[in-house]
Amino acid sequence: MRIAAIDLGTNTFHLIIAEQNANELQIVYKTNQPVKLGEDITKDNCIIPVAFERGINCLKEFKNSLLIHDVTLVKATATSAVRSASNGQNFVDAVKQAADIDIEIIDGDEEAELIYEGVKLSGAITGKSLIMDIGGGSTEFILCDEENLIWKKSYNIGAARLMQKFFKTDPISKTEIDQINEHIASELKALKVIVEEYQPKTLIGSAGAFETFASMINPSLNIAETSTADIYLKDYLSLSNKLISSTHAEREAMPNLIPLRVDMIVMASLLTNYVVQTFELTEIKLSTYDLKMGVLQSLKS
Repeated sequence: MRIAAIDLGTNTFHLIIAEQNANELQIVYKTNQPVKLGEDITKDNCIIPVAFERGINCLKEFKNSLLIHDVTLVKATATSAVRSASNGQNFVDAVKQAADIDIEIIDGDEEAELIYEGVKLSGAITGKSLIMDIGGGSTEFILCDEENLIWKKSYNIGAARLMQKFFKTDPISKTEIDQINEHIASELKALKVIVEEYQPKTLIGSAGAFETFASMINPSLNIAETSTADIYLKDYLSLSNKLISSTHAEREAMPNLIPLRVDMIVMASLLTNYVVQTFELTEIKLSTYDLKMGVLQSLKS
C-alpha cells in the first residue's frame, strides 16, 4: 500500500510518498515547492492573492503525483501560515474544490508531536535532547529522550515572521539583531524554565535550515540519503557568524544555500545561536526526518 504526507509549510509545500511493506516504510517519491504561502502575512494576517494562487497550483501538481503513484491514503497538514491567517479556512476550501485534497489544520501541539515522531525515526535522539524545528511561521521545541516526549511548545517566531518584522538592512544591523534577540528571549520564557530543570546538552535540528547548515559545512554530505548527522558546534558557529555578517549578494553566491533561504537563514542562525548559547548546549545533530515522516508514521496500518 502506498501512503503519502503533504506538509503545507509557511514557505515550502512538501509531498512525500512511501510504500508500506509490513511495518517498514520505503520512500518512493518526494518533492517540494517554495510556495511562500506566508508572503507578507504579518501585514494583514492574510494569505495574499498571489500566494493563495501559488498554493492552489502546487497542490494541483501534488494531486497529479498522487494519482501517478497510485497512492491509497494521504494526509495533508497545514501549520502556522494557514492556522493563523484570517482566510486560512478559505484556502482549505479552495484546495478541496480545485485539487480534491482534504487539508487538516493542526495546532502547534500536534505539530510538535508529529515532529517528535519523525525525528525519533531518524535515530538522532540519544539521551535527553532539545528538538528545534524552525519553520517560516512558527518554531517548535520538544524536550525529549529516546522513549518520551517530555515537553513541547510551538512559538510564533518562525524565520519568515522574524524577517518580515525585523530584517530591514543589508547586512543585518546590530540594532536589528538586538531587537530579534530581545523578542526571542521574551517569547521563550517557558522554554528557559523547562531547560533549566532538565538540562539537555544536545540540540537536534529538524530538517529545513539545519539541512542547509549541514550541507554548507560538509558539501560531500548527501542529504537525500542521510537520516541523521552531527553538526560540529565550532563549525556551526563559524558558519553562522559568516551568514549573519554577509550581505544578500554574498549569501546568494554561497554554495548549497538555496534561493528561498538566502535571507531566512540569517533568522535561523540568530534563533539557533540564541538557543545554543542561552541554554549552554554542547552538541548539535541534524535529523532530516521531520513532521512529514511523523505524518507517514501515523498513517501506517
